[in-house]
Amino acid sequence: MELWQEWWVWVAAGGVLAILEVMVSGYVLLGFAIGAVLTGLLIALGVLGDWMSPMVLVFAIASLAAWLILRRLFGLPRDRVKIFEHDINEN
Repeated sequence: MELWQEWWVWVAAGGVLAILEVMVSGYVLLGFAIGAVLTGLLIALGVLGDWMSPMVLVFAIASLAAWLILRRLFGLPRDRVKIFEHDINEN
């Protein structure tokens, strides 16, 4: 069995990506981490077969969906502009 067919490899990759997200801000790697963990769980449950194509497709769709959800939850609203009323250097 190939290494990419093992569920723990996907979960470990998700863990590494989640750790790297701490160093890089923006919720970019966290979406990939969620996608990798979800793919690993589906492999462990036997939902995905042994072919790489469905695994990569599930990983891509789950990563994109997670990134969009994270962006909606934690991103700045587009219709509002941040206006500063006071300068921190003024006394």
